[in-house]
Amino acid sequence: MRILTCNGRRLPLQQTQVAGEWVAGVRYRAWQPWSCLHPTVGAHNPLTFDLIDTWSKRSVGGCEYHVDHPGGLSYEHFPINANEAESRRLSRFFNTGHTPDLTAVPPAELNEKHRVTLDLRRQRQEIR
Repeated sequence: MRILTCNGRRLPLQQTQVAGEWVAGVRYRAWQPWSCLHPTVGAHNPLTFDLIDTWSKRSVGGCEYHVDHPGGLSYEHFPINANEAESRRLSRFFNTGHTPDLTAVPPAELNEKHRVTLDLRRQRQEIR
């Protein structure tokens, strides 16, 4: 069996009506401005996704997602069309940076309100 993690926490994957297709949502804080409502919740940037084989306890692949421009710059204008928007999204994914080799298999978490969403802003609540 394989599980998907984000920043070391297990995603609550749900199967769709398409065979072999699973979905989950991730709620996170992209950045922390100097004045904000929750100063104790830090930013979760970048998001590190790992696909873990539970039998061997190894990460077999993954990626990193950055919420801003990879070079640290900001875009000067909105995307002109859908192709430019898609290219900007793809430039923020990196196939390096995931956890190599052996890794701990995190426990499943419970989110009463949103069963298909991992909320990184909240503390872990394990399923008993």
